[in-house]
Amino acid sequence: MKINSEVSLKHHYKKNMILNVSLEERKIVIVIVSDVLMGEGNGTNVATMNLVRYLTSKGYEVRILSPFKGKDKVEHYYIVPKLNLGPFNYFIDKVGVQLAKADDEIIEKCLVDCDYIHAIVPFHLCNKVIRIAKERHIPVSCGFHMQAENLTSYFGLHESKFINKAVYKFIYKTTFSKCDAIHYPTTFIRDTFESNIKKITKGYVISNGVALDMKKKEVSKPKEYQDKIIISSVGRLAREKSQDTLIKALKYSKYEKDIQLIFAGQGLKEKKYRDLAKNLTNPIVMKQFKREEIVDLMNYSDLYVHPATIELEGIACIEALACQKVTIVSDSKKSATKSFVSDSRCIFKQRNPKDLARVIDYFIEHPEVRKQVEDSYQDFAKEHSVKNCMEKMEKMILETKEKVSKLFPAI
Repeated sequence: MKINSEVSLKHHYKKNMILNVSLEERKIVIVIVSDVLMGEGNGTNVATMNLVRYLTSKGYEVRILSPFKGKDKVEHYYIVPKLNLGPFNYFIDKVGVQLAKADDEIIEKCLVDCDYIHAIVPFHLCNKVIRIAKERHIPVSCGFHMQAENLTSYFGLHESKFINKAVYKFIYKTTFSKCDAIHYPTTFIRDTFESNIKKITKGYVISNGVALDMKKKEVSKPKEYQDKIIISSVGRLAREKSQDTLIKALKYSKYEKDIQLIFAGQGLKEKKYRDLAKNLTNPIVMKQFKREEIVDLMNYSDLYVHPATIELEGIACIEALACQKVTIVSDSKKSATKSFVSDSRCIFKQRNPKDLARVIDYFIEHPEVRKQVEDSYQDFAKEHSVKNCMEKMEKMILETKEKVSKLFPAI
């Protein structure tokens, strides 16, 4: 079924005229579109659901358009089919996401009486809905949740400035140039994007924020790790996350025999990392944790390491800081995480296992410094609270809606 934007737009106004209901008197309908939403197994999806919950709590009618199969019969969820990529399905599943197929009939049902659209990623489904939004003069914004290197690293091309620039120009042309506003989680990624496309965009810099449950609390270590130094790391197991650097670092640490390494995540590098870690004294723990388990993990860990070389924000990193955990990050120029840490002693040379081991050993040997660093993050959770950040997202949505409404007033 092909969507007729003119017919649908007429239907939108005719319906409200018949019911004698003005747009101001009914709930504002906001559609959140995501090609990859299927639970909260990664930072992008956590941020998406935080926005959904906040906007719903504020009285908006929030509809979710995605391939989230488990929500087929849940109100306000509009579930499109999974995109079939044949032999590539295995790799997509290992990354822990699904990709959406743009089903015209489902999209049409979701967009009835829609007042605003916020897209999450510059993929097939979002791009289709963004095009429809522009045809119907529906205000639309899109979140910037993907660095070029997140894609090119799968092909070993993440160091190519030419290829990465081409990716940024492509997603600008196909997606972001058509949006009325762009949500950037950090100044770092806004500046990176704009410097590559050589344009100033209609951007809002707003952190994805830290959920209320992600905070410091007393949590005992599991019995089997009571006598261990626990180092944790949360994130997709991928080249750009650089977890291999952390595994190698333990081999240079003076305290290797006492360290229990825990990875919370899944991804294409799982088998390689298990092989790399097989000679560690304490067998590595590597699995997908539930949300509440991650909160506990952050709190009972002695150190948190976020070794990523490519990171536009790093929700897991700011969550660790919200739990007042010493968080060790790389000095990569392509990662925003180093801007969050309060002490330069928490930064190591990217992809340098020996230097990372040096930083780990320093904090193990200096518990008083560790305590000082942890105390420096007392206000971090409050400053980066999801409530504060979502209030800014709401303001972006309302400002963008007002601007577009002035350009295209309903007749």
